[in-house]
Amino acid sequence: MKVKQVTDTSFRKYGKILTGIDFSEIYNVLEEMDYPEDVEYAASFGPLEEPEFRQKLSNTLYGELSVEIGYCSGHNKMLNALEYHRSSEANVAVTDIILLLGHQSDITEDFTYDTAQLEAFFVPAGTAVELYATTLHYVPIGTKENDYAFKMGVVLPFGTNFPLGVTLGAEAEKEKLPEEKLLFAKNKWLIAHEESGEEGAFIGLTGKNISVDDLVI
Repeated sequence: MKVKQVTDTSFRKYGKILTGIDFSEIYNVLEEMDYPEDVEYAASFGPLEEPEFRQKLSNTLYGELSVEIGYCSGHNKMLNALEYHRSSEANVAVTDIILLLGHQSDITEDFTYDTAQLEAFFVPAGTAVELYATTLHYVPIGTKENDYAFKMGVVLPFGTNFPLGVTLGAEAEKEKLPEEKLLFAKNKWLIAHEESGEEGAFIGLTGKNISVDDLVI
């Protein structure tokens, strides 16, 4: 799979590069953090959520909706799963990262998705992107030059990726929409590959569990 630059016009159907927003507070905090051995995600991280900065991102990115500012960091070589939200997501690349992206519209009626339909994009350190709500995405892949380590800031509407808290009765469970079997956390629908080890996730990715070895930069 050829890795395209995020500036390539083919990225426009998945999202856009964010300009005119100062993300230095995210860079400054995350650059000082160590890389976790595996992958670590925090939906809301206090040192990133200074009130004035948080309000600025609320205003500019989400039309004054309350936001959470967190991070995803660690070492990763594999796709493993894909997720989508009912909202855009802002990714702030503190290091070079590779994003594997697809379209929600290509998910089949039985909620499977062929990973051969994905496209890969290189996002250089210091670049922030918005991924549209219809874009399938997941944990970034790190680059070989950085020993597959990565750091990325993540901005989403407040509550996204928080644990689910609603327990339905038996009758309500019967009335659930089929898509709800993908609901893995608040505002997070997840489709995993059978090789992922994502406990409790819906297994629906078909084809290869794409790794960094499948990518041509």
